[in-house]
Amino acid sequence: MYTVAVKRDFIAQHYLIGGDWGPENNLHAHHYQIELQLYGDDLDQHGYLVDIVDIERLLNAQVEHYRNCTLNDQAEFSGLNPSIEHFSRILCQALSTQIRSPNIHRLKVKLWENDLAWAAYQVER
Repeated sequence: MYTVAVKRDFIAQHYLIGGDWGPENNLHAHHYQIELQLYGDDLDQHGYLVDIVDIERLLNAQVEHYRNCTLNDQAEFSGLNPSIEHFSRILCQALSTQIRSPNIHRLKVKLWENDLAWAAYQVER
């Protein structure tokens, strides 16, 4: 199976809700890093799993949507704690609906909120 990955970084802020997490309950920023991994068995007629320029464009659009925003204010986080688990799922599902390549069988988003902590979510297609 082939894997292609693209990585970007951005800063966004949030505050955690529904529990007592000390300073995490206050508005604060993270320097997020997102890695989109695409998996498939077959290459296209040009020898590519996917057009990486298209993937970069879609990933850049997602990053720009969240760059410098407060996650809690975004409609997709309504009623949710803006954890990296929820955030990785939201990003993965959004990208999965946008990526049209028939060669892609699985997408995975790995999202770091710092150098030590990350969460991932994957979609089988």
